[in-house]
Amino acid sequence: MSSPPIRPLLLELARSGHRLPIGADLVLHELPDPEAARLDPVGLGRVIETAARRYRTPLAFPLMDLRLEKADLLAALGIAPDDAGSFHFQSPPGEEELARVLDSSSRPFPQASLAQQGAIHYIASHTDLLPAGMAIGPFSLMTKLLADPITPLALAASGSAAPGDETVRLAAVALEMALATVLRSVTAQVRAGARAVILCEPAISVTYLSPRQIARAPHVFEQFALHPLRKVRRHLEELGAALIFHDCGQLSSSLVRTLAAELRPAMLSLGSSRRLWEDAAVVPPDTVLYGNLPTRQFYSDSAMPVDQVRSLARDLAARMRDTGHPFILGSECDVLHVPEAAEPIRRKVKAMLEA
Repeated sequence: MSSPPIRPLLLELARSGHRLPIGADLVLHELPDPEAARLDPVGLGRVIETAARRYRTPLAFPLMDLRLEKADLLAALGIAPDDAGSFHFQSPPGEEELARVLDSSSRPFPQASLAQQGAIHYIASHTDLLPAGMAIGPFSLMTKLLADPITPLALAASGSAAPGDETVRLAAVALEMALATVLRSVTAQVRAGARAVILCEPAISVTYLSPRQIARAPHVFEQFALHPLRKVRRHLEELGAALIFHDCGQLSSSLVRTLAAELRPAMLSLGSSRRLWEDAAVVPPDTVLYGNLPTRQFYSDSAMPVDQVRSLARDLAARMRDTGHPFILGSECDVLHVPEAAEPIRRKVKAMLEA
């Protein structure tokens, strides 16, 4: 069964008033052993299918697990997945180590990545849902590889770094490895059946790339953010998959404008710090805006009571209707399971969908 093109489908869903959360993590944690299911391709596929059916959407959004690409990159260097989270490069890897990361043709993926790919294949081959992939973006992965990613960016922007400065060179090499790893990840997911990939770049934000820094040194923003993102976008186009771009970081309006214009994603997902009805003016009319209720606060009844969720959902939907921009109401990021607040979170997701 052939799938429809993604952008027209998203535009049609937006016109119909569609709503959905990124909520597979909630379903995963209803199982007796969530961690075992996370590593089981069919089990994980069924979790994603259950989430799509529950939220009445044709879009099978996967778990937003942004640890997978870092674990895959470091596996090439013999670092175990359990140690990957805390690992940071202290100096650029040698030529042989770098080659092992950049040459992805012969090495296997870690088990968690294989489960992700298998879940996509399950959706593509056993359901009528539209399978989507998920990957961290190159810039955000680069920041996870360094103990201090801010200093090399600041040095590069200021022009004060000496030629060949090792701090700046480490960031550049980390970005090269990150880009190669992300391309490897999205290729495998599309080959498994993904028709779109949600690329997550929360680190592209004013924390790492301030408006003043970008204005003073646009070449740094180009080198570290835009250039690798264009490569991923072009690669997805060559593979026949759509780009859904997610950035829940603190953004300026100029950053939103630039990212939307440069990438022209089928859908742009932004965090709750943004006023989407204002961003609608700087986003291309064929890019669906997605989000951006403050679902990170759903665990707390004091910070976010259920009546406030309903009010925010109605207000955002009304404001976006007034703009005329295509819009799908949803979560600002993935809605994570919190053990002591599982039922309140589910109740608020339900209120978000039905308000």
